[in-house]
Amino acid sequence: MYSLSDFDFELPPERIAQVPLPDRSASRLLQLDGDRITDRHFADIVDQLQPGDLLVMNNTRVLKARFFGVKETGGQVEVLVERVLDKRTVLAQVRASKSPKPGNRIRLADAFDVTVGERAGEFFTLAFEGDVFELIEAHGRLPLPPYIEHNADEFDEQRYQTVYSKEPGAVAAPTAGLHFDQPLLDKLQAKGVKLAYVTLHVGAGTFQPVRVEDLSAHKMHSEWYTISQETVDAVRAAKAAGRDVIAVGTTSLRALESASQSGELVAGSDDTALFITPGYTFKTVTRLITNFHLPKSTLMMLVSAFAGFEEIRKAYAHAIANEYRFFSYGDAMLLTTQSR
Repeated sequence: MYSLSDFDFELPPERIAQVPLPDRSASRLLQLDGDRITDRHFADIVDQLQPGDLLVMNNTRVLKARFFGVKETGGQVEVLVERVLDKRTVLAQVRASKSPKPGNRIRLADAFDVTVGERAGEFFTLAFEGDVFELIEAHGRLPLPPYIEHNADEFDEQRYQTVYSKEPGAVAAPTAGLHFDQPLLDKLQAKGVKLAYVTLHVGAGTFQPVRVEDLSAHKMHSEWYTISQETVDAVRAAKAAGRDVIAVGTTSLRALESASQSGELVAGSDDTALFITPGYTFKTVTRLITNFHLPKSTLMMLVSAFAGFEEIRKAYAHAIANEYRFFSYGDAMLLTTQSR
């Protein structure tokens, strides 16, 4: 049985990528297959996939979900939208010297007011006075991860979205997808690699540390996903042909595995709090493209479950020694499941 400290490692601060590379597909790619490590460039992914393989991508789009505002009392407030509930209501983190109460109004971005509703755990419900998506897009700021030390600029607004982002609702990017540009996707399709999409709206909880040594006591954050029948059919066709189902990112993987708990992938929408740790049996995904993850994070546990605990430790040590770039704007890995 693993505990939290098993997933810790020392990461030199200079290994944390602060800005994206000028070209999306110019990243490096560490390929891990069993205990074999190969250093590649991300564009080499074309040579590592075969005709009939299926790439499953998360087409969520990152909201400009961060706001600075003022309470009626004049106190300063920072708001991070966590989830859009409907066209006029969101769940949000509200940081202030004193928590607001139901009925309080907050002026956001010196542009519009929201009304505080009931508290929901660590979040507040906020009622907007107009269309949520329009107001967020017009007045919000892109919420870069907490380990990136600059405020989002116009370049970030372009590069912290995948080229295939479509469905607004995330507060963090599905970062494995950031390495794909359209010419690379065109090359993959020309080779016969199939593409399919899921939607999982990544929440701010993806950056929350695990605070308990006993992993069975950890409460996983919940995220909403949807999988179409078209994607289910594509997965079934790939599996029937003996081809790989490759999740682009841990969010795509969690969506696919959450919808496969009956043993077979089914279409639909739901909340998922699936917590994948070593010992989990993967039901749909056979390969995974992912970035390098934070120490002691649930995503470190997920990739260790997928590719092997010792294998991941060796791969991360290799990546650090060979100066790979880590986290959201960093380099990528191509992993093969142990059970393949």
